[in-house]
Amino acid sequence: MADKSYPMTAEGKKKLEEELEDLKKVKRPEVINRIKIARGFGDLSENSEYSAAKDEQSVVESRISQVIEMLQYADVVDTNDIAHDEVSIGKKVTVQEDDDDPEVYTIVGSAESDPDNGKISNDSPIAQALIGKRVGDDVTVQTPAGSYTLTIKAVDVA
Repeated sequence: MADKSYPMTAEGKKKLEEELEDLKKVKRPEVINRIKIARGFGDLSENSEYSAAKDEQSVVESRISQVIEMLQYADVVDTNDIAHDEVSIGKKVTVQEDDDDPEVYTIVGSAESDPDNGKISNDSPIAQALIGKRVGDDVTVQTPAGSYTLTIKAVDVA
């Protein structure tokens, strides 16, 4: 387990800490209360409310364990230690393919990934190709559907 690491931004770590607090202080007590209420409905073997509450409890407890592990092995990336024009976790990257419109991505740890909002995981093919490169570099991205080339136009702190 010592080799385990979850790279993330300081913002991502803060969000995980807030999620853990919510899970422990809000979600867990809510589920426990639902289980208590459902027990009062009688025979547990045919009690769908009880079964649903127990299933939800399992999901909440699993997520708590997962978040605790991610925080325990969090590797917060300090963008100040990286050249200003070098792509890394915590940087916003503007790239362009041929004559297409430029696209902007923020490279984040996998726990923070939100592609719909332009936050891509450091494990994604695009991020893996971009990390360590600099403004002006041409980068070939390998995907299951084939490869394509991007030019790095700008790198900023996210």
